Amino acid sequence: MTTGLEDVLVRNASATEVLAPEGQLRPGMVYEVPARQGRAFRLKAGQVARLTNHQGQQVGDFWAFSAEDRREFLSMEHMRPTLRKLTPRPGDALITNKRRALLEMLEDTSPGVHDTLIAACCQHRYTELGHPDPHDNCSDNLRMAMAAIGAPIGEIPCPFNLWMNTPPRADGGIDWLAPVSKPGDYVRLRAVRDAILVLSCCPMDLSPINGDAKSPKGLQVMIEG
Repeated sequence: MTTGLEDVLVRNASATEVLAPEGQLRPGMVYEVPARQGRAFRLKAGQVARLTNHQGQQVGDFWAFSAEDRREFLSMEHMRPTLRKLTPRPGDALITNKRRALLEMLEDTSPGVHDTLIAACCQHRYTELGHPDPHDNCSDNLRMAMAAIGAPIGEIPCPFNLWMNTPPRADGGIDWLAPVSKPGDYVRLRAVRDAILVLSCCPMDLSPINGDAKSPKGLQVMIEG
């Protein structure tokens, strides 16, 4: 039986620590996802999750899976053509690889600068950037966080990179800029169907993706009661 950890190259507390047993959060309680780590939690149909950038300028790699069948997941490449835009806005559905709504964005208090193009960082990415030593990364954080609540996965979907500022240029290039999110900015998401959500505090510290200080920070999660 697969554990979901077979392909993990760099381990941290994401593999053993959870926000709550089996990812069942208590409504109204604020939970901290530690810097450089990831956590998974469950959201029932109709419930609303608030993801807060409480310190500002921190990217959160975000995924969502159908609780009924984890082979159905939030898919950027399916969402973009459905919405006919690069980034969802309040009122938009978040679409899966089966072209169905899994979540709905209700509110975004930030300037709305997010990314749907860039794959999650992995150990291979850090090696490519000249850091061959083990480095925390969002791909491994996802695998560990899902396994930690008893919901292992194999495939790593492209994440919805909350607050990541990597706009495409007219010449076809991509700019890699510091986030414009402010302390306290949040996104509210409502579950259309039962889902498992994962938030990884991006550990990138080789570029200003998490701010000019290149110092990754934590993020907060709450299910509204």
